[in-house]
Amino acid sequence: MALSETVIEELFRSARHSARHLEMRDAYALDEDYRQWTTGDRFDPAERWPWWIELVSATVARGVSVQRARIVSEPVSPYVRYEYELTGPHNVKAGEDVRWLPRTQASALALPGNDFWLFDDESVLFNHFAGDGAMTGEELVTDPAVVKLCAAAFASVWDRAVPHERYQPL
Repeated sequence: MALSETVIEELFRSARHSARHLEMRDAYALDEDYRQWTTGDRFDPAERWPWWIELVSATVARGVSVQRARIVSEPVSPYVRYEYELTGPHNVKAGEDVRWLPRTQASALALPGNDFWLFDDESVLFNHFAGDGAMTGEELVTDPAVVKLCAAAFASVWDRAVPHERYQPL
């Protein structure tokens, strides 16, 4: 199941100051886009996923900071290399500030068990995945203790992570 455009769009459109995303997996669902990329057939992310670029661009234009941090194993998996190559023309082009943290530098961090989006330090949208990387659902949480945990986790990763323009995957 893909990320629900309706839920994420609603959260982005209502964000007032920040949208922060923490990704911690080395692979997600190996969909047709990924398979196409592995055969050497490169594509323009703006043509493939225009809704995302439009959504993030409009959010950033309203003054909302959009940040994405990825914890990755090194050497990186083929999927993370795919993400890395698409980050500039997709995420950064849309207005996201993206950073990368090698997993070996995350050992001392307290992290939640799932990837998440944190909006305005008030709500967390957890992304749940199966073992093969397929998304199995989302969970919106507003419990202040959970929000605080995710805000602290994101901040600790962000402080250690390397900005996209300086990160070189191994």
